[in-house]
Amino acid sequence: MSQSYDRGTVESFGRWREFSAGMWAWILHKFTGWILVGYLFTHIAVLSTSTQGAETYTATLQGLEALLIVRFLEIGLLAVAVFHILNGIRLLFVDLGLGLTAQDKSFYASLLLTAAITVASIPTFLGGAL
Repeated sequence: MSQSYDRGTVESFGRWREFSAGMWAWILHKFTGWILVGYLFTHIAVLSTSTQGAETYTATLQGLEALLIVRFLEIGLLAVAVFHILNGIRLLFVDLGLGLTAQDKSFYASLLLTAAITVASIPTFLGGAL
């Protein structure tokens, strides 16, 4: 049974401290989903330069890869995508009735695995840039 809160007339912004792991999983899954949708439009914009010729497309990619901030954004994109995928798999198992009692542990495991994959990929993304 869920608890109800007396929120009064104005929502308290300090309630985030009361969130359980499930609520954080939901928030992060929605947030990462919106980031991926935003990236999709950016990706399409960059790919659209390929219609202007191979030289323009190649110059655009080389110009972006030369920027250190773009490489850090790529690391962030990897972290967002990996978490979204792992949390989606976790939700699939929960929907199938597997691991219902260990939802918090599986959420923390997905966070740790995301962090491990992201940290392990940093040398690949920053190789040649520093």
